[in-house]
Amino acid sequence: MPQLTAEDVACWVLKSSRPPEALLPDWRPGAVAVLDRCVRPSYRLTLLTPGRPCLLWVSGRDRPGVHALGELAGPVDAAAPGGPAVAVRWTRLAHPVDRADLLADPETRSAEVLRMPAGSNPSWLSPAQYAAVLTHAGVTA
Repeated sequence: MPQLTAEDVACWVLKSSRPPEALLPDWRPGAVAVLDRCVRPSYRLTLLTPGRPCLLWVSGRDRPGVHALGELAGPVDAAAPGGPAVAVRWTRLAHPVDRADLLADPETRSAEVLRMPAGSNPSWLSPAQYAAVLTHAGVTA
């Protein structure tokens, strides 16, 4: 695929192998939390600008799918311990969007996070894919 542009990306996908309650034990559905996510150095980091929408994708066998929606809370911190990281203001979903539901949806089944589940952070969604995820989450854009 050619390099992404800001117009290609409606939403950044940041992955975790740990569910929200393991990331922050007191994080309840509907609550907001600012958490850092590690990102892999690449040209994509230049497209991660504050205010851009994000979603938290939990990978693995236990409830894989979208568990939180949010927005970038600041620029990429290239000097973060362990490598580049970005702060995200997340709102935990009361009902996660299941991976199986997104695989069954013709709009989202081709999303990078579903085609390449072992890919690194950040992944991304097109405008149509992001709109479909919001619909599954019961959120209006």
